[in-house]
Amino acid sequence: QVQLVESGGDSVQAGGSLTLSCAASTYMTTIDGCMGWFRQAPGKERERVATISTYSTQYADSVRGRFTISQDKAKGLLYLQMSSLIPEDTGVYYCAAREEYWCHVEVSDYKYWGQGTQVTVSG
Repeated sequence: QVQLVESGGDSVQAGGSLTLSCAASTYMTTIDGCMGWFRQAPGKERERVATISTYSTQYADSVRGRFTISQDKAKGLLYLQMSSLIPEDTGVYYCAAREEYWCHVEVSDYKYWGQGTQVTVSG
């Protein structure tokens, strides 16, 4: 029901910056849900990077202070501003959404997912 389309992935040097964007179906603008960014590196589990709702914003310890998640809820747009990138940030980044407003749930509790966009940080 909900479609998510990501863009902005690229290859950058360590210390660089990058902004990812996600466009969600109009349906997400009509409900008080939660959206987030997740990433998956080769051989690792998919993990939460940051989530946002009307009520809260959360970040993984590894990105706090370097990444900023934001949204234009009325337009169904989600962003992830990344700075001071390090090689460990490399991975496929996914936009995800759920219809419930609480964000502090497991990765598997996010029902809708984008196709992913590759971010590669060279040391």
